[in-house]
Amino acid sequence: MADIFDIVADSTRREILQVLLEAQSSVSGEVSVSQIVHALELSQPTVSKHLKVLRDAGLVAVREEGQHRYYHLDSTPLEAIDDWLLPFLGTTEDIEPTDASAIGAASSVGFGATGLSESQREFAASVGKVAAGAAARAAAVVSKVKR
Repeated sequence: MADIFDIVADSTRREILQVLLEAQSSVSGEVSVSQIVHALELSQPTVSKHLKVLRDAGLVAVREEGQHRYYHLDSTPLEAIDDWLLPFLGTTEDIEPTDASAIGAASSVGFGATGLSESQREFAASVGKVAAGAAARAAAVVSKVKR
């Protein structure tokens, strides 16, 4: 399987993912290939080629109904990108340690400091994931409102 970063590096695939993300708020949560073709003004073979790459990566799932295919987003594989980005997005000013060991660990070296206990690192990672997910959802909503 291709690296998730290679898959989302392609602008057409990112545009398809955006269409599928916007469709999640619809009643069915699905989009047909023809709807993607219309939304992006691309040829059907081009859209199908990119959907196959996204499907092989597990980023989209398909439901077949006769000759029609309906796609929906599965963002689970994007967690690898989220996990990779977290250290770059977090700063020591964002945390408020509650004990002396965490204060020492959260000095200028950030979350990767060895002074944090395993449970503190897991908690920080969980908070970061929730915050990053909320920020992404908020950005998607703002993007929709601006259109």
